[in-house]
Amino acid sequence: MCGLICANYHILQEHVDLHLEESSFRQGMDRVQCSSDRELAHQLQEEEDRKRKSEESRQEGEEFQKLQRQYGLDNSGGYKQQQLRNMEIEVNRGRMHPSEFHRRKADMMESLAIGIDDGKTKTSGIMEALHRYYQNAATDVRHVWLSTVVDHFHSSLGDKGWGCGYRNFQMLLSSLLQNDAYDDCLKGMSIPCIPKIQSMIEDAWKEGFDPQGASQLNNRLQGTKAWIGACEVYTLLTSLRIKCHIVDFHKSTGPLGTHPRLFEWILNYYSSEREGNPKVVCTSKPPIYLQHQGHSRTVVGIEERKNRTLWLLIFDPGCPSREMQKLLKQDIEASSLKQLRKSMGNLKHKQYQIVAVEGALSPEEKVARRQASQVFTAEKIP
Repeated sequence: MCGLICANYHILQEHVDLHLEESSFRQGMDRVQCSSDRELAHQLQEEEDRKRKSEESRQEGEEFQKLQRQYGLDNSGGYKQQQLRNMEIEVNRGRMHPSEFHRRKADMMESLAIGIDDGKTKTSGIMEALHRYYQNAATDVRHVWLSTVVDHFHSSLGDKGWGCGYRNFQMLLSSLLQNDAYDDCLKGMSIPCIPKIQSMIEDAWKEGFDPQGASQLNNRLQGTKAWIGACEVYTLLTSLRIKCHIVDFHKSTGPLGTHPRLFEWILNYYSSEREGNPKVVCTSKPPIYLQHQGHSRTVVGIEERKNRTLWLLIFDPGCPSREMQKLLKQDIEASSLKQLRKSMGNLKHKQYQIVAVEGALSPEEKVARRQASQVFTAEKIP
């Protein structure tokens, strides 16, 4: 046990006992130390977990608020409040005269009271101008199919950043209102302003359309800056007895994240009534609502080039009137069409959804579709 030499047995025994006591004391201390180390480690782990959960909870809260802001559900008001706020900013920066502010405020209040869009962001006559252009120029185009007449609507100070879905609905409706096939469904209707569209969607929900979508938006759109997408556009059109369907191009079907199946689908939609082989075909088909993450646009036609590539013709509600009006000139420059023409390489979002109109519904068909919308399903490609 140690190197000590003892004079007799008793001293040796006492010395050995001391060694044994010391050893057992040390073991006891080690156990106490070990136990307190374990407790400390446990406490540290608990503290770490608590901090992590608190941080996760804070981040989730921030993400949720960001999403609420992004999708217009943060109780910061809707179209009217944003329009007034942005006009006040324009006045403060000297970009709008106070008298102009009061005139535009009065116009807006009148538009909201009657529920009809004031037409200030509308550009008409573009489809006719495109028809002329393709007849007389565009030598690299073999065929082009154009939808029925469509007015372009762009976002205003009141819906900048969130109104694209509503503006695309206005474009689609502008086409249907000029098409005799929809007279019965849309009798006496004008292009509604955005708050009116919001109330029309709420009415469709109250009728029983798309309860899941309604609950996701708290059954409320009026007075919010809530975004709408393909499902809300389908719901609203169906409630108006317009026959349409959603097609979900849920993943890329070509190289480098492209969507050739989307382009083929749109070509088939427009060229199904092809007669003869003219270069320019003015179809009787309404435009197509096109949605991807964060934005939506309106497809008004498709080109087939001489090199066999396909290009969509797209109205974007983010494009201001001054740009769209360049297309109304007698001699359109090809560069002005750049904002409309989109190749396969320009459409590389992960997923696209379209809403395509196919005619009118009978009252019985509308009831059947309302029932079917209890569980929303879209045709998926592929």
